[in-house]
Amino acid sequence: MLPTPKKFFLTAAAAEGHSELTAFDNALLAGKIGNINLLKVSSILPPSAEYDPDLVIPPGSLVPTAYGFICSDVPGELIAAAVGVGFSADTFGVIMEFAGRCSREEAAAKIESMLREAFDSRGMELKETKIAAVEHRVEKVGCALAAVPMFY
Repeated sequence: MLPTPKKFFLTAAAAEGHSELTAFDNALLAGKIGNINLLKVSSILPPSAEYDPDLVIPPGSLVPTAYGFICSDVPGELIAAAVGVGFSADTFGVIMEFAGRCSREEAAAKIESMLREAFDSRGMELKETKIAAVEHRVEKVGCALAAVPMFY
């Protein structure tokens, strides 16, 4: 069983590569999470997790991460990814992720809407949000990625 994460940050980055996998890897590197092992998780931020934008995670670590990404090999296509964290006053938070063929602003607006809906569905009051978003105009093969890594 994994311990409950105590810290987190948000990242959003985009990159090109020679293939979709290398574009994804390059976006991970650009987002400062390219040398860790992502464990994809769903959308709950532990109650006591602290925001640490300068968090350094040791290479090779297994890291619970909520993330969304999109890759494209259509030159000129605009792609975007965004993540957001919604905070309650006294309990857990909710993470939402989105990726699509749209602008950075459209992706961020989608995150805001999904966070409001998630809190409404839970009967919780949304106190604050943090959102990270990126857009990328594809040259050859591109990737847009947004993530919330959580660590101990």
